[in-house]
Amino acid sequence: MKAFQIAEPGRTRMIEIDESAAPGAGEVLVKVAVVGLCGTDLNTFRGRNPLVSYPRVPGHEMSGIVEACGPDVASALAPGTPVFAIPYNPCGACFPCRKGRSNVCRDMKTLGVQREGAATERIVLRADKVMTRAGLSLRDMALVEPLSVGFHAAARARIAGGETVAVYGCGMVGLGAIAGAARRGASVVAVDVDDAKLALAVRAGAVRGVNARTSDGHAAVSALNDGEGPEVVIEAVGAPETFRAAVDVVAFAGRVVFIGYTPEDVACRTKYFVQKELDLMGSRNATPPDFETVAAMLAEDARFPREALVSRVVELEDAGKALAEWSADPSSVTKIHVRIDATASS
Repeated sequence: MKAFQIAEPGRTRMIEIDESAAPGAGEVLVKVAVVGLCGTDLNTFRGRNPLVSYPRVPGHEMSGIVEACGPDVASALAPGTPVFAIPYNPCGACFPCRKGRSNVCRDMKTLGVQREGAATERIVLRADKVMTRAGLSLRDMALVEPLSVGFHAAARARIAGGETVAVYGCGMVGLGAIAGAARRGASVVAVDVDDAKLALAVRAGAVRGVNARTSDGHAAVSALNDGEGPEVVIEAVGAPETFRAAVDVVAFAGRVVFIGYTPEDVACRTKYFVQKELDLMGSRNATPPDFETVAAMLAEDARFPREALVSRVVELEDAGKALAEWSADPSSVTKIHVRIDATASS
């Protein structure tokens, strides 16, 4: 069975792996249709992902068709059912798991990061980590996970109707945060350095975009909310300058949610933490309710620009070339889909 592997930073290859074993109790065998490559995979390719070990088969954004079921699997996941996966496998025993926050499990085993991913022809998954939703194409199902990460950040921010929210970064996760904030009734301003991504952000729910490369983004965001600054800033870039900007521009008594992270230490004006009495929060992964909310949005909201989110569709054999080209020009891509089943619509 073919699989795509990141052998080490900067080097990929196609490999042959053993055919997936028959599913056991509570498991399903899925014929993979579409796998999304995201910023995590790009950082793995670049050697900048501190959570991954090599070699690694990537792929945590996936859709496919159930081929076989083990015992004790619900009839809703019968063979032939199109599905998408919740790729996080928490330990269930650590402190956050016991507190009901398994998305931040201390010993998380995420597909394509700490365990082999879905960039292969078939994969066995736990049935409780597989979902289906009527009205979604296989392409749309592969979009649920990255958008859910952004929706989770909007939930972490406790965004309320009428608030002003600035989102730094209009990649897939940032677009999820924009859509999630807009659906909570906020007025969302998107900040990026690419006009095409800013236009897409407006289609996803932002009221306008700010190009921080061609204009004074700091001044534009600081001027929001009658000069008070936005009540909420969501950072979805993972760069030192945007970490600092989030703290600098947010309103007094505001909230900042960080989704991105950077390997470098970041120097911030810590006086603002106290002077503004800020709520500073991280946001990691997503929860099953986030997945359900995003799946419902994609199934029910015909206006959401799902067709524009995918920059490129490539075959499994071309995944390495696509990653290398993305690494050479990071701003050119929002999402790469790898079509693994040639008969699947992406």
